[in-house]
Amino acid sequence: MMPRNAERTAAPEKVSEAGSARKEEPYRQSVGQVAAALETDTEQGLSAEEAARRLSRFGRNELTEEKPPSRWRRFLSQFKDVLVLLLIAAALISGLLWLVEPDTQLPYEAIAILAIVFLNAAIGYLQEARASEAVTALRQMTAVQSTVLRGGEQREIAIAELVPGDVLLLEEGDAVSADARLIETASLRAIEAALTGESQPVAKDTEPLARAAALGDRSNMVFSGTSVARGRGRAIVTATGMRTEMGRIAGLLKVTRDQRTPLQRELDRVGRLLGAAVVAIATVIIAMILLIEEIDGLTALFDVLIFGVAIAVAAVPEGLPAIITAVLAVGVQRMAVRNAVIRHLSAVETLGSADVIASDKTGTLTRNEMTVRRVVTASGAVEFEGTGYAPQGAMHRPGGEAVEAALKEEVLLALAAGARANNARIEEVEGRWTVKGDPTEGALVVAACKAGLGKEVADRFERVHELPFSSERKLMSTIHEDGDAGPFRLFTKGAPEVLLSRSTQELVGSEPRPLTEERRSQIQTANEELAGQALRTLATGYRSLPSGQLGGADGRSAERDLIFLGLIGIMDPPREEARRAVARARSAGIRPVMVTGDHPRTAAVIARELGITEDERAVTGTELETMSDEDLDRVVAETSVFARVDPEHKLRIVEAFGRAGLTVAMTGDGVNDAPALKASDIGIAMGITGTDVSKEASDMVLADDNFATIVAAVEEGRTIFANIRKFMRYLLSSNIGEVMTMFFGVLLAEAIGLRAAGSGGIVLPLLATQILWINLVTDGAPALALGGDPADPDAMRRPPRPRDEGVVTPRMWIGIAFVGAIMAAGTILVLDASLPGGFIDGSGTLAYGRTMAFTTLMLFQLFNVFNARSDEQSAFVGLFANRWLWAAVGLSLALHAAVIYAPFLQAAFSTVAIGIGDWALCAAAASSVLWLREIEKFFTRRLAGRHRRRADDGMADAY
Repeated sequence: MMPRNAERTAAPEKVSEAGSARKEEPYRQSVGQVAAALETDTEQGLSAEEAARRLSRFGRNELTEEKPPSRWRRFLSQFKDVLVLLLIAAALISGLLWLVEPDTQLPYEAIAILAIVFLNAAIGYLQEARASEAVTALRQMTAVQSTVLRGGEQREIAIAELVPGDVLLLEEGDAVSADARLIETASLRAIEAALTGESQPVAKDTEPLARAAALGDRSNMVFSGTSVARGRGRAIVTATGMRTEMGRIAGLLKVTRDQRTPLQRELDRVGRLLGAAVVAIATVIIAMILLIEEIDGLTALFDVLIFGVAIAVAAVPEGLPAIITAVLAVGVQRMAVRNAVIRHLSAVETLGSADVIASDKTGTLTRNEMTVRRVVTASGAVEFEGTGYAPQGAMHRPGGEAVEAALKEEVLLALAAGARANNARIEEVEGRWTVKGDPTEGALVVAACKAGLGKEVADRFERVHELPFSSERKLMSTIHEDGDAGPFRLFTKGAPEVLLSRSTQELVGSEPRPLTEERRSQIQTANEELAGQALRTLATGYRSLPSGQLGGADGRSAERDLIFLGLIGIMDPPREEARRAVARARSAGIRPVMVTGDHPRTAAVIARELGITEDERAVTGTELETMSDEDLDRVVAETSVFARVDPEHKLRIVEAFGRAGLTVAMTGDGVNDAPALKASDIGIAMGITGTDVSKEASDMVLADDNFATIVAAVEEGRTIFANIRKFMRYLLSSNIGEVMTMFFGVLLAEAIGLRAAGSGGIVLPLLATQILWINLVTDGAPALALGGDPADPDAMRRPPRPRDEGVVTPRMWIGIAFVGAIMAAGTILVLDASLPGGFIDGSGTLAYGRTMAFTTLMLFQLFNVFNARSDEQSAFVGLFANRWLWAAVGLSLALHAAVIYAPFLQAAFSTVAIGIGDWALCAAAASSVLWLREIEKFFTRRLAGRHRRRADDGMADAY
C-alpha cells in the first residue's frame, strides 16, 4: 500500500532512469513544462518502444490490491470456525484412543469427522474464489479502451497499457482512465462526481494554477474514474494505476476492517454454546458413571472415555458448517441470476434482515436516461410517450387528444432547434439505444425523432459554426446554412429565463409575433409549473442570420432578437419495476429511503411518484451539516428523502440508522461512497456506473444498477435465512434426540435390559460410529435439501427479523427439545422391546437391539425433516413442493439399508439384517414425531389466531 505522502505521479519528475525529485504538481506548471518533464511530444505522443519501456517501469494502469494470502493460507483460514475446531478435537480424541488400544477397530469416527471438515473447507475455499472471480468479471463492464497518440498516429489501446507521457484524446462520453494534464480543450466539461462528489459537470481549461488547489478545483486536470460530459480535449497522462488520485483513495481504504455479518456472529455464538454444552454434558456424565459404576481396569476407563466421545459426536451437528456453506453458495448463484453479485458469502442473509434500503436516485430508482416529457409552446402543450433513448413513442395533447396543425408546427420547430443546437447522438448497440454525449442533449435528439424529424432536417441545416455553452451565458447556439430558405439560421437552447430575455418574438403557428409582457409572464408561469413536476426545463429559439454577420458571430452579438419557440420539460423517469419494488419493500416492512445528490424538488417528486414518501419533504446536505447527531437521529426517523447530499453525509445517515438499531443497506457508486458502504450492514455498489473502489468496499454489486434487484435480493436473503433455520431446527433436534438417547440409555441400561445383553461394564445403546453415520450421511442429504426449499409466498409480507434475534430463537429451542425428547423415548422403547428383560420383554441379541434402535433413530429423523420446514405450518402443506427433499430421504434410506445388509458394512458398524416386520415396528414408532408435532402445531395455530382476532377487535373498538 502506498502511504499518503508518497509520490503519486510521474510529473514533473524526469522520466529518465535516474529520475529527480518532484518540485511542483503538474496543474501548477505550464503545458510546455509538463511535456518536458515527461519527455513527450504533444503532437506525436510516445513511440511504441518508449511506451513499452514505461509500461515495464511503471506497471500496468490498474488498481492493485494488497497481496492476497497464499492458497494454503486461504485454505487454512477455513478452519477458524468454533464448530470446526470442536470437530477436529473430537477426531483427535477418537484417534488417540485408537492409538492407545491398537487392538480396537479402526476409528471410523475420526476418519469421518476429518473427512467432513476437509470437505467443508474445500467448499468454502472454492466459493470464496468464485465470488472473487465474479467481481473481477464485473470490472470488465467498465471502459477497456482509450484513444492515444502513438508515434503521431491515433490508436485505441487497453486502458491497462496507458503510461505516464501518453497523449490522451478525449471526446464526449469517454471515460478517463488515468490522471492527466490538459493541453487542449474545446468546451470540455468533465463529470467528477465519482471522485469529488461534485454532481454537476466541471468546466476544464489548460491554464496553469498559481497556487495549490483542492482536487475539485484543478480545472486543468482530468482524473481516472471520471468521464467527459461534453466537448473534447487532449491531455498528457501524469499518473497511472495506484499513483492516481483514485488509487490513493483505494490504498487508504484498505486499512478499514470489514464488519462480521449477523450470521457469522450467530454461528460463532451457537458454536460456543454447543462446545460448552458438549464439554459440560460429557464431563457430568463421565463423572456420574465413575461415581456410580465400579470401574475396574484401564479398559473399563477407556470405555467411559469412548462414551464421552460418543456423547460429543451425538451433540455436535457435524454437517452444519458444510451445509450452511452449500446453502449460501446456492443462494449466491440464484442472486447472480437476478443480477445481484455477492462478494462475501456469509453476507447473503444480512439482506434478509434489512430494515432500511437507502438508495441513490439516478440509475437505481430511475432509468438514468433523460427523457422529454412535455413541450409547451404558444398554442398549448404536448406530451411524449416512451422512456429512455429508444426513438419510439407517440406525441399527443395532455388529455390524449390529437395534436392540431398549428401546435404541431410549433413543437416541431422547437424540437428541431434543440436537436440542431446539440452535440449528442443516439445509436443502437445490440438492440439497446444509447447516447454518446450529454444525456440532456440526447433526450432532445430522441424527442425530435419521436416527433418525426429525421435525416432531412440534418441535411437541410448544415452546421457552420458553434457558440459553445458557457456558465455565464447559460446558452448554447449553433449556426447552420439553411439549404431551403437560406442563407443562415441560428438555433439556441438554454435556461428559459435567459433565452426569454433575449427574445423579442414568439412563434405562433408558422408566424412570428411580438412577445408581449403578458406572454412573458405566462411563459414564466408555465416554466414554474414544469419545474414543480420535477422536470428540468430548457427553452429553444432561433433567428435568421444574414451572411454579413456570420464572420463576427459571438454570444453577445448573435444571441439576440430571438424568436422564442417553446419550453421543453425533461426528466430522468422512474423505473416501472422500481415502483413495484418499492411497494413490495414496504409490504415487507422495509423502509425505502432516497439519498441523492439531485435537487430537493426533483428528488421529492420522484420519491412521491415511486411511493417512497407521501409528502414532498426533503432534507438537504446543507441542513444535515448544521444538525447534531441527536437532531439527525430524529430526522432520519421521519424523513425518507435526502437531497443534495455529499458522500460524507451518507456516512452520517448510515450511522444514524445504526444508532436506531436498524439494519441498513446502502447503495453507492463513487470513490467517496466507500466509507458509507463499509459502515452499512450491507454495502451495495453499482456494477455499471460504480467505480472499482466502491465495488471493493461493498458486500454486493448490482449488475444492472436497479433498485428492483435489491428487493429481489432481499427476498432471496429472507428465503435463505428461513432455510438455514429449517435445517438448524432439523439438525439440532436430531442431535438432541441422539444425546438424550445415549444419556438415558446408559442411565436406564439395567431397566431396559441393555446391561444384561452386554458383556459387563458400560454398554452403549448406540455405537459412536452409528451416531456419526446418522449425522454425516443419513442426516446430511435431507438437511442440504431443506436448504433449497422454495420461497415462502408470505416471505415478503412479514416484517424484517429483529437485529438482535438469533438464528435459533427461544421458541425454536422449545420445539427442538420437544422433538428430541420424543425421538429419545421412542428409540429407547424400541431398544427395550428388542432385548430380553426390561419393561418390554424381547428376545434379540445386543447387535440386533442396537440395529433396531439405529434404524428407529434414523427414521425418526427422516420423519422429522418434514416437521422442520415450519414451527407453525402443517408438514402436509406443500408436502411435495421440494422434490429434492424426497430424493434426499430416498437416498438416506438406501444408505441405511446398505449399512444393515452389506456384509463389510455390517462388520464396520456392528449391525445385523432385520426383517420387514422390524422395519414396520421402527417406522411406526418413528412416525410418532410427525403426529405429535402436528397436534402441537394445530394448537399453536389456534392460539395465534385467537391472539390476532383479539388484536383486530381492539383496533376496531379504538376506531
